[in-house]
Amino acid sequence: MSAPDVRPPPLDALVRSLRTARRLGPNIVAVTQIEAVAARHGPWPTALHPSVRAAAATLGIEALYSHQATATELALDGRHVAVVSGTASGKSLCYLLPLLHTLVTVPGARALWLFPTKALAHDQLAALHRWAAALPPGTVRPAAYDGDTPTGRRTAIRRQANVVVSNPDMLHTAILPHHTDWADFLTGLSQVVVDEMHVYRGVFGGHVANVLRRLRRVGRFYGAVPRLPLTSATVANPAELARLLTGEAVAVVAEDGAPRGRRTFVFYNPPVIDPSLGLRRSSLLEAETLAATLLAHDVQTVVFARSRLSVEVLLTYLRERAAKQNDEGGTMNDERRGRIGRPTPPDSSFIVHHSSFANGASRDFTESVVAGD
Repeated sequence: MSAPDVRPPPLDALVRSLRTARRLGPNIVAVTQIEAVAARHGPWPTALHPSVRAAAATLGIEALYSHQATATELALDGRHVAVVSGTASGKSLCYLLPLLHTLVTVPGARALWLFPTKALAHDQLAALHRWAAALPPGTVRPAAYDGDTPTGRRTAIRRQANVVVSNPDMLHTAILPHHTDWADFLTGLSQVVVDEMHVYRGVFGGHVANVLRRLRRVGRFYGAVPRLPLTSATVANPAELARLLTGEAVAVVAEDGAPRGRRTFVFYNPPVIDPSLGLRRSSLLEAETLAATLLAHDVQTVVFARSRLSVEVLLTYLRERAAKQNDEGGTMNDERRGRIGRPTPPDSSFIVHHSSFANGASRDFTESVVAGD
């Protein structure tokens, strides 16, 4: 019998080489590793309608993570729930399963899902369409209602959709001022989802909190008292924030049952270029250098930047470097060079994206992440 393979993961060897590199090594101030965590599962809530569980099986969901099971149980009991778990841990199931149960058992039930970005909203809209196909026809009738929704479709959405995916701005400007047009929808409103609740902080958070209070007040006028599920992957005070946003006591589910792989965090500080002034080299340029190093080692990577301009600059620099390597006889072929920046995981080797992509986005396909400027 052959001996077990005890070689370190390739990324470990790359990190060691970075720490000893003359150009990059002195700028690495710390390296921290977090070991892998196995999945923890919980039982399916007994109150969940059998057709919902059957649909889950159709979609390949055989078991729930512990946080999904706990949050679903609390929601089925009528509680407001805040779920805090890691990125790509399946938080959406925590509010989706209770909603599907309600749609199956309560005729005329409606739901409003609020997301901070259109990308997140349409990602969940696609998931809703998959569930709609797995359940009896007409059970789930989802639609997006945002600034790009054609005027001709808006009336049909108000009348026919039972799950509307939108954002706080549309709620404030296009729904609440015209609540009489939404009377049927608001009468059946049973759930209002606030996704990525950590986004709603400061003055902006105060505005959103007032909009949510207006929604609940209008809902009470129509006889609706919706449940309020909230989610986040990056908030330290979920109970306090959820209470401030909703004005209600919220049950917090913070024990993440989803599995995660081993992670290595490398903390990198750009080198000092003017000691007398304490000036350092541009973090954007250093991100480009680090990203190019990872690309040269064939490491699948996402690079985040704070602004669209920074994204364009980074992408241009990386493509120019890739073209130069190819022209000089480097190892990067045309196919790999062409895949830089094309957001089509898991086929893409390298993606440069605005930091908002991090909100709720699954990065299971990624071997490394570089946070730019």
